[in-house]
Amino acid sequence: MKSVKVADYMATRLVTFLPSTNVVEAMRVFLDQKISGAPVVDEAGNLIGVLSEVDLMQVVIQDSYYDETAGVVRDYMKFPVDTVEPGADIYTVAEKFIQEGRRRYPVVQNGRLVGQISRRDVLRAAEEFLLRKKPH
Repeated sequence: MKSVKVADYMATRLVTFLPSTNVVEAMRVFLDQKISGAPVVDEAGNLIGVLSEVDLMQVVIQDSYYDETAGVVRDYMKFPVDTVEPGADIYTVAEKFIQEGRRRYPVVQNGRLVGQISRRDVLRAAEEFLLRKKPH
C-alpha cells in the first residue's frame, strides 16, 4: 500500500495574520471568509500562533465588561501550536484528529508554515484511496 502524505492533501492557500493585526480587522476577515481559525505568522512566515473564533470571544467579553480597546492578534492567539509535518502519513494524522478532537492542524516545515490539513482533507484522501481499492 502506497503511503499517503499530508503534503498530498493539505491546503496551501491560507488566510494568515500577523501578530500586529488589529483584532477587529481579524474578526472581519473571519466573517468575510467564513473561516473559524487562522494561523498567525511572523514576517518570515514562521508559525507563531493560531487565532480561533473562541479566542475572538475574549474580545467580545473584554469590550462588554471592561470597555477596553480591542487590541491586536498577539493578545488573543494561542501558542505554542500543535502542528504536523508535510511528510506525515495521512492515517497517522487521522488518528491524531480522533485522539485530540481538533478540526485542523497547521503544516510546518523547518518552522515555516507551508499549509494546513483539516479533517475534511483526511476524509477526501480516504475516499480517493477507497475508490481506487474498489474492484471494477
